[in-house]
Amino acid sequence: MASEGTHQSNTKKIWTVFAILSIITLVEVVLGIIKPESLHQVYIYGLSLLNYIFIILTIAKAYYIMWSFMHLEHEKKSFQWSVAGVLGFLCVYLITLVLIEGNYIYDVFQSSQYKWIF
Repeated sequence: MASEGTHQSNTKKIWTVFAILSIITLVEVVLGIIKPESLHQVYIYGLSLLNYIFIILTIAKAYYIMWSFMHLEHEKKSFQWSVAGVLGFLCVYLITLVLIEGNYIYDVFQSSQYKWIF
């Protein structure tokens, strides 16, 4: 039994976090290289299903990084949700705004007299 003043090794936890984040990243990279037609050519609200998968995997990675490196797993549930919920909402909100504005700018340059200058 470890007393309060002794140090416990977190080697197993570090390798577990490394493995989980590596697997999610590997799935993202493989999907980005292969680009399956069944996911890439299906559009929902102007965005391909593959892009939605990338967004979901990225948010899952960000949540897991928060969970493990900010030590949220040892906190009370209310504090976990107050941190993770707010950050999750802000990430989804930012992604939504960027996609809406990017789509608007693309439409403006495609259907107007303005030309691509970059």
